[in-house]
Amino acid sequence: MAGPGDDDEQHDPILDGKREAEARSQACVSGGGSGERDMAPSAPGPSIHRSGSRPQLDLSKAEIQGNFEERDPTILLPNQSDDISHLALDIGGSLIKLLYFSRRHEEDYSNDDDKRKRTIKERLGIITSGNLRSYPVLGGRLHFVKFETHKINECLDFIHSKQLHRRDPYPWSSKTLPLGTGVIKVTGGGAYKFADLFKERLGVSIEKEDEMHCLVSGANFLLKAIRHEAFTHMEAEKEFVQIDPNDLYPYLLVNVGSGVSIIKVDGEGKFERVSGTNVGGGTYWGLGKLLTKCKSFDELLELSQKGDNSTIDMLVGDIYGGMDYSKIGLSASTIASSFGKAISENKELEDYRPEDISLSLLRMISYNIGQISYLNALRFGLKRIFFGGFFIRGHAYTMDTISFAVHFWSKGEMQAMFLRHEGFLGAMGAFMSYEKHGLDDLMSHQLVERFPMGAPYTGGNIHGPPLGDLNEKISWMEKFVRRGTEITAPVPMTPSKTTGLGGFDVPSSRGSPLRSDASALNVGVLHLVPTLEVFPLLADPKTYEPNTIDLSDQGEREYWLKVLSEHLPDLVDTAVASEGGTEDAKRRGDAFSRAFSAHLARLMEEPAAYGKLGLANLLELREECLREFQFVDAYSSIKQRENEASLAVLPDLLEELDSMNEEARLLTLIEGVLAANIFDWGSRACVDLYRKGTIIEIYRMSRNKMQRPWRVDDFDAFKERMLGSGGGKQPHRHKRALLFVDNSGADVILGMLPLAREFLRRGTEVVLVANSLPALNDVTAMELPDIVAGAAKHCDILRRAAEMGGLLVDAMVNPGDGSKKDSTSAPLMVVENGCGSPCIDLRQVSSELAAAAKDADLVILEGMGRALHTNFNAQFKCESLKLAMVKNQRLADKLIKGNIYDCVCRYEPPSLSEM
Repeated sequence: MAGPGDDDEQHDPILDGKREAEARSQACVSGGGSGERDMAPSAPGPSIHRSGSRPQLDLSKAEIQGNFEERDPTILLPNQSDDISHLALDIGGSLIKLLYFSRRHEEDYSNDDDKRKRTIKERLGIITSGNLRSYPVLGGRLHFVKFETHKINECLDFIHSKQLHRRDPYPWSSKTLPLGTGVIKVTGGGAYKFADLFKERLGVSIEKEDEMHCLVSGANFLLKAIRHEAFTHMEAEKEFVQIDPNDLYPYLLVNVGSGVSIIKVDGEGKFERVSGTNVGGGTYWGLGKLLTKCKSFDELLELSQKGDNSTIDMLVGDIYGGMDYSKIGLSASTIASSFGKAISENKELEDYRPEDISLSLLRMISYNIGQISYLNALRFGLKRIFFGGFFIRGHAYTMDTISFAVHFWSKGEMQAMFLRHEGFLGAMGAFMSYEKHGLDDLMSHQLVERFPMGAPYTGGNIHGPPLGDLNEKISWMEKFVRRGTEITAPVPMTPSKTTGLGGFDVPSSRGSPLRSDASALNVGVLHLVPTLEVFPLLADPKTYEPNTIDLSDQGEREYWLKVLSEHLPDLVDTAVASEGGTEDAKRRGDAFSRAFSAHLARLMEEPAAYGKLGLANLLELREECLREFQFVDAYSSIKQRENEASLAVLPDLLEELDSMNEEARLLTLIEGVLAANIFDWGSRACVDLYRKGTIIEIYRMSRNKMQRPWRVDDFDAFKERMLGSGGGKQPHRHKRALLFVDNSGADVILGMLPLAREFLRRGTEVVLVANSLPALNDVTAMELPDIVAGAAKHCDILRRAAEMGGLLVDAMVNPGDGSKKDSTSAPLMVVENGCGSPCIDLRQVSSELAAAAKDADLVILEGMGRALHTNFNAQFKCESLKLAMVKNQRLADKLIKGNIYDCVCRYEPPSLSEM
């Protein structure tokens, strides 16, 4: 069976149907890998050569370029040489971990949208006029792949099929070098064992990298670059830990391979092996093989999950007649002596269950590793201990036992922590051993992890050769689902029944143990986007949490997973209809439904499978899955119809507004925004409304029901800020307002545009902030200029502002041309937000938005996704206004203790820390 693609060379979702039929190789994304290596003391090996023989990814002065709607922005790398190293391996005794970098070249283009964007960038100071593109447009991704070591030839086939061993595999390079001149960085024992095979099969030489150096280097990078890389694991519960990169060092890294190495890490390139033990994974495997006849490490682990160690281990209760030894704080179920009962019982080896032996052995070794690690942390005064290596490999029970041991011996003062990419530390370090790898300055906000369709099915295992185009991927998935009994795909839609086997105590129940396959964490594709930035107006980015609803709560998680599952059939129908209902569209729609259902099921079983879970992540996962199956904009025709209908009634609305005094107009504008926000195809209740009336009928009904006080009603405070308290000095106008818009149609045209117009007439610059990529019926930054142009036909205020902001191509004003500039007009601009989801995480926004924010003194977040699901509790350095209609009864009850269709108008002055 072939493995699923990893979204490496997928069709561009925005290229208007210009698809090439060439097959593109796809990689299988790895799940929780393993980092096996014997870290016990050994004889000195050969010297390690550290040449930077292959130049690496150079991100200095990188600039976002290319299509305005690209979710994963293409990047101009002006300092990048043609010769890019993009491959490193860690070859252990059981597994090969491969890390490679991919990029793609896209055609340059010039059109009206490009002109609009250039004008806006010039006004925001992002680029200067005359800055012409003269380099290839590049984008990059880091892929994590694993193979079984005994299938080394499959690994070599994979490298060859993707041409990863070539020094210059890219067609636009000015030179083509012959095969056989490349050098690949490799760590692990296989770097010595398979050097000749790599030379013979691929014509490349291997540069062998020191294992410990790679291990530390990889851990340092991942802990600093990935926001929720580290997590704790106690009683089957994972909790992600956000670590401040500036406060990372020093820490203890415990690598549990065949033996155990304990490494004190003090900084970049500063580490020391301070201790270790010869009792490690090899001990468990060796003794287990002798005592249980198991043939593999995984088989031994699986056996332990069915065991009861109390039949072999001597417990405190066995010594004290079933009682606790309370004077020294030991419970009756605490292990007093591992395998201690075997002394007094007249039994032979065959009289004991292999399951019980395996569990007792696992606990004995895990507890001792935990204790030795704690003692070393205590010795050096360290508070952080990270565990990794072949023995860990994402196995839930192993992590639980080590965690309990550290907690027990430290009396709760320390926690054991684990890494999502722990199996790839060595490969990551080998990748970074190149002289110019380009990753040093990357921050967590510049990395976006995505999970392709194969993630919930394979859990990272390789099942055959790379795939080609989307058709092959769909065929693979259809075949995989049909043969699900041959390869287990853990995708039940009910939460697994597990018990946390806590530390030295006997398991509280039998028959429902922790499952290693269910608990293993998936590793996605890391998209490198150097142009993503933290939103500058966040009051405290370190404490900012975008998600309002806590999905670590099982009830909340199950509810929202069910909501997304129930909405799926309607979404598939809409997506298929958007492409004419062709047979190809139906097949892709069915494949999307299967893939996203599998994602939901995987998250139901293991909520932490893809990292820390939030509603924003769930909704973006859905949109990414749609794009993976080439549904670029499922609601495009619906949005177009709604835009046309709304533009038709806009003149009457503007005339009505202009007849009002300031106070009445301001209230009517806010009411209009709230009323128009009802148009949300992501809400089941709203979809039902659409089937019963036209867009205008629904809008008027919603407007007529607008009665104050709203459930959250800060309008009076906002009115006073805008108009003053009456009779006193008029408040100063806002310099620049950022309006985060939500839906197409009435929402943006009858709601947000009239509000933007009010700010413009007061002399405030307005920046409309919209999605970079489509999501449901949300308006995109690509669509807004045409909408504004349509609205400008009916309004001189909008027309002049759009001209000043570069939105009307035929009448654009050069920002530096004073003769054409109307000093009384404020510009109306549009920027993309950097995401393609109904929600927004302000820790990762586009560079254009970050630049626009520098002069802004008002942020308006509109819509349920951006103002309620996320950012409801966000604090800003400037004033903020959050406007939304609640279109979900559970959210209304949880968040504002109200009812469906209640409204939120939340005005907040700048955060106190910024005043």
